[in-house]
Amino acid sequence: MSFRLRALALLMLVAMAATAATAWLTWRQATRQAADSVTAGRQVVSRITGELYAYGFAHGTWEGISPTVSRLAKDTGQRIWVATEADELLADSDALTGREPRAVSRQPPVLVDPRPTLRLPTDQVPLASVKRTVTAIGEYRAAAAYAACLTRAGAEVTARPNSIGVPRVSTEGKAPAQCEQPAAASDPKAARDHAAVQKCAGERRFATCLQRTFDERIGAAAPPRLQVRLGVRDESPPTLAAAPTVAVAVGVALAAILGALLLSRAVLRPIRALTLAARGLGAGELGQRVPVSGRDEIAELGRAFNRMADSLQAGEERQRRLTGDIAHELRTPLANLRGYLEALQDGVVEPTPELLASLHEEAMLQQRIVDDLQDLALAEAGALTYHRADVELRELLETCRTAHRAQAESAGVTLEVAAPERTYTVADADRLRQVVGNLVGNAIRATAPGGTVTLALSSHDGLAVLQVRDTGTGIPEKDLPHLFDRFWRADAARGRATGGSGLGLSIARQIVRDHRGTIEVESTVGVGTVFTVTLPLGSGGVAGTG
Repeated sequence: MSFRLRALALLMLVAMAATAATAWLTWRQATRQAADSVTAGRQVVSRITGELYAYGFAHGTWEGISPTVSRLAKDTGQRIWVATEADELLADSDALTGREPRAVSRQPPVLVDPRPTLRLPTDQVPLASVKRTVTAIGEYRAAAAYAACLTRAGAEVTARPNSIGVPRVSTEGKAPAQCEQPAAASDPKAARDHAAVQKCAGERRFATCLQRTFDERIGAAAPPRLQVRLGVRDESPPTLAAAPTVAVAVGVALAAILGALLLSRAVLRPIRALTLAARGLGAGELGQRVPVSGRDEIAELGRAFNRMADSLQAGEERQRRLTGDIAHELRTPLANLRGYLEALQDGVVEPTPELLASLHEEAMLQQRIVDDLQDLALAEAGALTYHRADVELRELLETCRTAHRAQAESAGVTLEVAAPERTYTVADADRLRQVVGNLVGNAIRATAPGGTVTLALSSHDGLAVLQVRDTGTGIPEKDLPHLFDRFWRADAARGRATGGSGLGLSIARQIVRDHRGTIEVESTVGVGTVFTVTLPLGSGGVAGTG
């Protein structure tokens, strides 16, 4: 499957997952809102019926109920229709607000009974409960009549239940003269009330019988029960619209597809260019490069490819130069050897001991060049054999001074060692002597008679630091970057006889690298040159000056 299709499939999967998650969250929220709506609806019904009950309980009549219905409709946002059980309409919030009354809801009406519930102590004997019920009947008739009179007179009526549950009616200020509250004892129906209540004495459900008798005896005085209907017929309940969810899902899917196309185009174009350039590079076209713009990962990949191509091209050019340098280094001496051998063969030149010694020295020089090339090739390939062990570096420097003392004396150069401490490292001692010997030999050749070459040793931050310092002619700054190149000599006038094969420093650098070290050079023309080799300290570390 192509990257474009995989990216498209991945983004579509993400889009589907996001859409499904959105739909699930929407459904969950809608379910929660529906549950909250049901709870809120119950609270609204409870509030409306509660306030209507309180009005009937306090006023003893349903007259003047319209302002209360209008206020409840406004506060709750419900359409409220109130009528008696005989279908006598008392108030309709639509009509109260000047709106054409709508058909009432088909839901069963909610009944509101304004008659109080008696609070009869359970620890009293039936006779006492009978007396309290008879008293409650008379008190309620008087209170209801008094409250209805106050309501019709426009007085502010308040009521609170007494100890048995019958409303105790009061008003602000002085009651109207026509609304004198009669005494309960003067109720002419008291005897009949007592007889009716007395019949409950033998009932098994004594308290229920008393409440039923109480309701029957005050029925004429109490307001009738209400039928309360809320809402409008055929009113659709709030539902979750599917269109927005579908629109969001389609939008997310389209955005995902568009994003996948743009992403695949942005990614595949540079990848296609990289593929073509890589094919050309594999076919030997080392000049292949890819255009790079931006700072993202794809651009960084393009830059890495270009750096790789530069490195391959540079390596190929170095290989070609190396081949040419080797041919140049070997052509002239081999031509000389061939000429002398042909001259000897033809009898033109006498085979004197001096001539044979010169030819032997030239052959040995070519052998040294070939050996150096082999060492360099093995070192760069990681195949050079090392025999590592603990090496005492001060002793190694003393050994190198001894080996080069004769060369230094013949050149008139002082060769000295500055190593106050015994310092150890893990290395191949022979290879390290090869490195130091190459540096010392170059330093002696670059130093005029009367000068000094110093082999110094110190330690710093877990590293052993070897330095070969001379007071020679120095190396120009422009030549320092080429110092470790193959067959390169700082002094072009120096040949193989005086300047070596031109491979020594390249070999030394590779040997030091294989020992996890570094080699650096600093030089000032007319002052001298310093080669610095750093190597990790061995297990022996620094052992003091003994």
